[in-house]
Amino acid sequence: MDLMNDLPLNDDSLPSLPPSAVSRQVVRMRGGTLQSLQDSMVNEVPIALVYNEISHAVMMATPDDLEDFALGFSLSEGIIEKPGECYGIDVVNGADGVEVQVEIASGAFMRLKERRRSLTGRTGCGLCGVDSLQQVCRPLAPLAPSQGFHTAGVRAALGAIGARQQLTRLTGAAHAAAWCGMDGDLRVVREDVGRHNALDKVIGAMARSAANPRDGFLLITSRVSFEMAQKAISAGVAALVGMSAPTLAAVELADAAGMTLLAFARGADFVCYTHPQHLLGLENDGA
Repeated sequence: MDLMNDLPLNDDSLPSLPPSAVSRQVVRMRGGTLQSLQDSMVNEVPIALVYNEISHAVMMATPDDLEDFALGFSLSEGIIEKPGECYGIDVVNGADGVEVQVEIASGAFMRLKERRRSLTGRTGCGLCGVDSLQQVCRPLAPLAPSQGFHTAGVRAALGAIGARQQLTRLTGAAHAAAWCGMDGDLRVVREDVGRHNALDKVIGAMARSAANPRDGFLLITSRVSFEMAQKAISAGVAALVGMSAPTLAAVELADAAGMTLLAFARGADFVCYTHPQHLLGLENDGA
């Protein structure tokens, strides 16, 4: 079941967007045999996020669910503090890429302009819109413990996610993120060539439907980096499950925020790095 969208959108531009995957003729050598065949590749195009007619960031992303992406990015990067500060999103395809035009509240736009002014003259930065070490670890509200987070739900979500990764099955080059009910039901699944983008799309979909972040957990198919943990915490989600490895910075951030972090989650296996007291079912599993 996918969540409903309720922000105003410019739907007229959507049919003209580039495809998320493209087929190309290739030559493959396998087992000593040469073969000519069609291969599907994930598409990544320049996506410009434009706030109140001022371009803020351009990144390479898969051109699907760009409204979710814009709202999720705006929230997870602190450009807006709540979905109500976003007044509208228009997606416009052009010759050089796609513009996602976001209209935000004047207070949020003033904060964004101050951030951009502090970056003037710099040649680049490791984190988008960040110009100092203090801004890397921006203040995040402590999370209330997750309610009903259970090992059975984690396993149910892990067992279901593969069937929902259509772009990954087609191209082998996409990441996925999912918003899951505590029972493991996949409420929202988004894919993108970028793991941060996939998570932002899910966060945007959650915000547009006014989902309660305490009602479920986030599942990502990628490694759990500092930025991925930070985005999950900023969305108010108290449980994050990663299918690959975590970084030390992500674990320390999750621990400090009160988030239960699982990684190396595959099949019936996982490693719980933080707050295992908030994960039900461990005793029954013999942990």
